[in-house]
Amino acid sequence: MAKPHGYVEIQTELCKGCDLCVHECPTDTLQLSSNINQTGYAFAIMVNDSCTGCTQCSWVCPESIITVFREGKKVKS
Repeated sequence: MAKPHGYVEIQTELCKGCDLCVHECPTDTLQLSSNINQTGYAFAIMVNDSCTGCTQCSWVCPESIITVFREGKKVKS
């Protein structure tokens, strides 16, 4: 059975760098950037392609700025 694949979109300008999503991610897909946003915070970014679309990062984000997408099942032709 194929492993599920997903990705996240993070509104980096609204991220306050709390690091909760990084600690909650079971696949170590996220980390805080070495750059800062316009409000002076390091922001979360995807650092690898191991996201499964589990949504744990989105659930713990106090700013609700993370959107998780999961690849759908392929339809047989």
